Amino acid sequence: MTRSANRLGMAVLTAGVVAAAAACGRPAPPAATGAAPAVVTVGPENVVTVSRQQIRVGPLLSGELRPAREATVRAEVGGSVLEVNADEGQAVARGGVIGRIEALAIRDGVLSAQSGVRSAEQGLEVARRESERVASLVRGGALAERDLELARSAATVAEAQLADARARLASAQKLLDATTIRASITGVISHRAVNAGDVIAPGGELVTIIDPSSMRLEAAVPSEALQALTVGAPVEFSVRGYPDQTFTGRIERLSPVADRVTRQVPIFVAIPNAGGRLVAGLFAEGRVISETREALAVPMSAVNLSGQTAWVMRLRGGVAERVELQLGARDDRTERVEVRAGLAEGDQLLVGAAQAVTPGTPVKVAEPRGAAVR
Repeated sequence: MTRSANRLGMAVLTAGVVAAAAACGRPAPPAATGAAPAVVTVGPENVVTVSRQQIRVGPLLSGELRPAREATVRAEVGGSVLEVNADEGQAVARGGVIGRIEALAIRDGVLSAQSGVRSAEQGLEVARRESERVASLVRGGALAERDLELARSAATVAEAQLADARARLASAQKLLDATTIRASITGVISHRAVNAGDVIAPGGELVTIIDPSSMRLEAAVPSEALQALTVGAPVEFSVRGYPDQTFTGRIERLSPVADRVTRQVPIFVAIPNAGGRLVAGLFAEGRVISETREALAVPMSAVNLSGQTAWVMRLRGGVAERVELQLGARDDRTERVEVRAGLAEGDQLLVGAAQAVTPGTPVKVAEPRGAAVR
């Protein structure tokens, strides 16, 4: 077949297509002027849906859990530690015996003081009888009034000596009682500083007891957030060691002095620690809740703030389009932001690398891995 015949055949074929299209009532397809935009496939992790969510606004804080009630039991007398009946983590009741200190010398002092009391009691008894005898003789005229005054003075001195002996006995008995170590509050032993056989000096640390039910959060917030801090304001926080759990409390006190280095303001948050779940010493992060509202919200990762106006890449009808937004409150803790205008509930937005798609590009969302094949 010659080249002229080929051209004729193509002309006839084109005429046939046009005639067929006209017969079907449809316009002929336009001549191709360029390639159509390629469809971009993105994973489901690159798409988020706009929804109504709870937005909470307030200054962020970080700090440490500490017991509100804590007591360090110290030795009132020195000596060798005979026994310690409390281990770390053991619950104790107020007044319960948790240890003993050797008390031989103190016990001897108590015995000596008891002897002194008995001697003073006998001296007082003799002085009183002598006073009564002298008084009888004075009434009979056998002795002068001056002798009665001397006898009564001797009885008074004997009474003072008895009082002093009893005071010495009480002091010695108190020292003896102090050799028995007792819990000062009801709680749990958090630290034990001595063991049996150790020699302790007066004032030396023995054990530390905390009350787990009195836990509080000692935290700090930026000084710029002082206006949002009020006593009684709710606080929401999470604790390392308790994943996916949120705890709440209320501001109990505010420090009147900011930290000289960080310029942050210390706050103290009361925490209801029912069941003793929270453990002292753990690190906590959270925020003071100054405002809560229900609003349309999107992740901050979906919003582009590089220009003068915030915008997102919305997926509508399978095509990406750029939409400018009017934003509202920002939830820094959950990294979400309120959308006041520009989007509707149910809109799908591109996030991550998918935001680089050119507006007008067809986009297809891939099926999640493991999805059932239809």
